[in-house]
Amino acid sequence: MTKVILVDKKDNQIGWEEKIVTHQKGKLHRAFSIFIFNSKGELLLQKRAKLKYHSGGLWSNACCSHPRPNQNLKEEAKRKLKEEMGIGCSIKEIFSFIYKKKVKTKGRYLIEHEFDHVFLGKFDGRPRPNKKEAEDWKWISPGALKKDLKGNPQKYTYWFKLILERVLNKKEWLKRKILYHPQGALTKGLD
Repeated sequence: MTKVILVDKKDNQIGWEEKIVTHQKGKLHRAFSIFIFNSKGELLLQKRAKLKYHSGGLWSNACCSHPRPNQNLKEEAKRKLKEEMGIGCSIKEIFSFIYKKKVKTKGRYLIEHEFDHVFLGKFDGRPRPNKKEAEDWKWISPGALKKDLKGNPQKYTYWFKLILERVLNKKEWLKRKILYHPQGALTKGLD
């Protein structure tokens, strides 16, 4: 039984709950989303495995999950990125936010209510995805991605669409002293 960390609106831990129950009741819980770029400025996407408990078969960022109780958030994000996509790289948190969305999946409704920590990383190798987590992957330029999102928004997860514009905003990177941006190729400050 997988547990997630319940939090208040300031991300203070207030307890734990079983993951599915948390999503059925819409309780606010801690999560993370990882965005990976390569040296060409392309973004790594994963197509979520169809058997995932929600949003299966949709394209999303390289990795998104929940940290385990009593573990370091950044280390958990790195662990899950390795577990899901076979990638080991430096990551840096660039912002966090709260969102709440009812999602229909497999004939039932679940409520995503997350305090989501967004991480950024750089990787130039070939991912080795765990097929139980991701059924496909691809590198895509920000321009091509925006075009596809406009024409096919139903192919992408809700949180990915929420986060993407902010991830592609150069001001977010500069605020955190990250000297790499999809339109550039310099990397500094990712760990």
